[in-house]
Amino acid sequence: MPMSDTLRQALTTALDELGVPLAGDLVLRPIGGGCINQTYRIESGNHAYFVKVNDPDGYEMFAAEAEGLTAMRHSKSVRVPEVIALGIHANRACLILEYIDLQPLGARSAGLLGEQLAAMHRSCAKDFGWTRDNTIGSTPQINTRHNDWPTFWAEHRIGFQLQLAARNGYRGNLQRNGERLLTALPGLLDGHQPEPSLLHGDLWGGNCAADREGNPVIFDPASYYGDRECDLAMTELFGRLPGAFYEAYRAAWPIDSGYETRRDLYNLYHILNHLNLFGGHYLHQADSIITRLLAT
Repeated sequence: MPMSDTLRQALTTALDELGVPLAGDLVLRPIGGGCINQTYRIESGNHAYFVKVNDPDGYEMFAAEAEGLTAMRHSKSVRVPEVIALGIHANRACLILEYIDLQPLGARSAGLLGEQLAAMHRSCAKDFGWTRDNTIGSTPQINTRHNDWPTFWAEHRIGFQLQLAARNGYRGNLQRNGERLLTALPGLLDGHQPEPSLLHGDLWGGNCAADREGNPVIFDPASYYGDRECDLAMTELFGRLPGAFYEAYRAAWPIDSGYETRRDLYNLYHILNHLNLFGGHYLHQADSIITRLLAT
């Protein structure tokens, strides 16, 4: 039996067990753009859903994503896709979400995103971290709880990525200067006392858009509780969002002085992750950021 038929039967069973309305046979339409999962729009009559599919080992990744989406949804701030179903069917891990017809962010929707993200960041926890580890891309993201932000960032973000880089053969200067940075890190964050804010965790331009009514939508999270500036920093890493986003965010919740240095420190985590995933010119970029931070 072709995989598409097996998957169609599995998704039909999953939706039926949850009482999700079906109207006739399920139609699967592949959606491109993902490099980790197979993604589909599934249709039944007037109902449409978005589904991610992976090997059974992907279940924990999907469960963590569902937990992040649910936490953001419960903050009653920015729109996120509703989680419809999660499970393993026909030996495939499946995450079924609300389907949202996405449009690019315009000035109005970007401004709303800034305002609503600030509101989401006001959902806070006692400690930094999360209830479980999750993934950043396909890399494990360690979220062991800690009450000290510099220690959390040094151990579970920069330090962990440097360890992965060493295992991947990136030694020499990167490791020597990386160790120096870890020693200097508490000083770089000295006097900065962020609240453990609910974060999207992977908020670049490809993970935010607008719905047909112009309401902002964020998706594909790697959530944890951390410094809200981590989300803001990443929006600047691969091309900034529209200026209205930053104006609205700062109007809703001003940013502390020294953000530019912290932005580099927070984005270094993602550059190191890209080095570990893709190699190439990310090594030079990581070295440059570390050198700049050490000179601060």
